[in-house]
Amino acid sequence: MKTVRRIKDQSRRVARDAHAKNRAMPAVSLPATPTRVKFWGVRGSIPTPGPTTVRYGGNTSCVEVRADGQIIILDAGTGLRLLGQQLVAEFDAQPLEATLLLTHTHWDHIQGLPFFLPVYKPQHHLRILGYEGARHGLEVALAGQMESPFFPVGLREVPANVRIEELKEMEFNVGPVRVQATLASHPSNCVGYRLFASDGSIAFFPDNELPRQPAPDNQRIADFLRGTDVLIMDTQYDAEEYQRHTGWGHGCLDEVVALALAAKVKKLFLFHHDPNHDDRKVSRMLAHARKLIARRKGKLQVEAAREGAVVELPVRVRL
Repeated sequence: MKTVRRIKDQSRRVARDAHAKNRAMPAVSLPATPTRVKFWGVRGSIPTPGPTTVRYGGNTSCVEVRADGQIIILDAGTGLRLLGQQLVAEFDAQPLEATLLLTHTHWDHIQGLPFFLPVYKPQHHLRILGYEGARHGLEVALAGQMESPFFPVGLREVPANVRIEELKEMEFNVGPVRVQATLASHPSNCVGYRLFASDGSIAFFPDNELPRQPAPDNQRIADFLRGTDVLIMDTQYDAEEYQRHTGWGHGCLDEVVALALAAKVKKLFLFHHDPNHDDRKVSRMLAHARKLIARRKGKLQVEAAREGAVVELPVRVRL
């Protein structure tokens, strides 16, 4: 018993000394570069690996934004695992500081967190921001998926410095980046974000349903998005599919394109691809979106979000 107690005491001292050492080490300063957006997970509902999703990818919602010296992660779906591997390789033993913004706590938006490698390195710092989880607080919702018998390591046991903050205000800052949030139309507490960097803005609505009939909520979201450089938005269904999924909380492609045109968005990324949509279907939806824009003689640029794709600000507008 004395030997076990001595080993535990030594382990605590080692962990305490490591944390003290890492707190004294300054975080790495990122070089001044244009705002960059990278897609790590673009799929909705459930991961869909396999030969039919190779082009656009099968990992669930995760987008990395580097802006004004900040690393901001939008949602923690399974794409977060790959991002974590890249960050650890990039920063090596140097302290990393990152901020994770969660839109909501449905599984496909948080299930990558237990596999995010930086949280297992004591020198790293992760700040998690979001709004109240359904029926429970944010921390309870996030920790629950890592409790026994679901996962071998609890969220409160990881070596990294993880801080969870439940937001109350709809506007805040991540370093010099100003962030606004607004409610999305989706079951449970769900928001969309707009990030204002020094060289443009990015809006992120991975789960959102736009009613087909004009509604006050549509106008509210259009006003929220007005003039944004990059809009990443839920377009899970085409018009025919949406008829069978009204009220499910996911977007119809035609309505999202109309909204982006009305809000004078510069570039739209189709997002939250349906798990039943293969690469050919996503490409057909992209082609349809471009036809809708051409009929309206719009200047909106549109792409289907694809794992590994990178876009930099400012977005150049077609004349």
